[in-house]
Amino acid sequence: MKLLASAGTTYGMKTVRKLPRRVVLLVVVGLLVASVAAGIALARGTAKPIGSGVVVIDTNLAYQGGAAAGTGMVLTSSGEVLTNNHVITGATTIKVVVPRTGHTYKARVLGYDRTADVALLQLQGASNLKTISISSARLSVGATVTALGNAGGNGSITSATGTVTGLGRSITASDDTGGSEQLTGLIETNAGVQAGDSGGPLVNSQGKVVGMDTAASSRFGFQGISATDAYAIPIAKALTIAHAISSGKASATVHVGATAFLGIEVQSVVTPGYVSGSGALIAGVVSGGPAASAGLAAGDVITAIDGHTVSSPAAVSALVLTKKPGAKITVAYVDQSGASHTASVTLGSGPAQ
Repeated sequence: MKLLASAGTTYGMKTVRKLPRRVVLLVVVGLLVASVAAGIALARGTAKPIGSGVVVIDTNLAYQGGAAAGTGMVLTSSGEVLTNNHVITGATTIKVVVPRTGHTYKARVLGYDRTADVALLQLQGASNLKTISISSARLSVGATVTALGNAGGNGSITSATGTVTGLGRSITASDDTGGSEQLTGLIETNAGVQAGDSGGPLVNSQGKVVGMDTAASSRFGFQGISATDAYAIPIAKALTIAHAISSGKASATVHVGATAFLGIEVQSVVTPGYVSGSGALIAGVVSGGPAASAGLAAGDVITAIDGHTVSSPAAVSALVLTKKPGAKITVAYVDQSGASHTASVTLGSGPAQ
């Protein structure tokens, strides 16, 4: 015999009760919420990655009264971006655009290696970005390659195809402070790399990255390069430096974190007479900056920092880069009347060098 139980009816020792209607509704609603949440999580997990892995970099150079543009490669979906150091040198603000997506991010510099011309950025609030694909195959002379980048700083990614014409090449890179670096182990190509392509990928015929374009700009020149020459840093070398930065492993060449800021523009001493030997002439001082607050002025010549002789403008940058923001340094200098002075300067935080 089939028994139909209703609320409050007892059969033997067991009482069967219906769930109150309100409880039943809450259970159903809870299941619906859980289902929707699971659906959203699934959608997020399967959403198409944003962009192509190649981004446009725009910088503001407030202290120089200018701007610059370059290219970057996305290494992580959360927004670690690889580029050339010269793309972000002197930048007071950095904006990164993912072309054709409407996504724009502010970026901060995680670290850089001036001697290798490599820098690593972190985009703020980035997620689900498409990353580049890296080649592990050996590159050979004659192989077809394509340079991708923000050619001319126009804000879009263009391409230029050529072949590998040399490996293990060296060039001398110079900047507008009189400093220079020898870049070695480079890939040489006849692809039409232009200013603005700097930091972009050099890819093989399978579309995988083999190098990072290192193109000349108005602020960063290359000596001994013909119009058809272009150079790229091997991607394995660039990634080794990027990994050191992201791991917080600073070294004699790798700078990690914020950059110490003295707040001056320096150039070679062009009027000898009041300084014997060498030094760095202060051509300009940032108003309200660390140097200005310590009494340094345009026309003074820096001769030493913390007891280390300053032999050139580049030496000032090199010595300051060994410090952290907030550190105090002692600057020896000669003023325009020929009098010698020392000043204690508390370094601020400023642009990458």
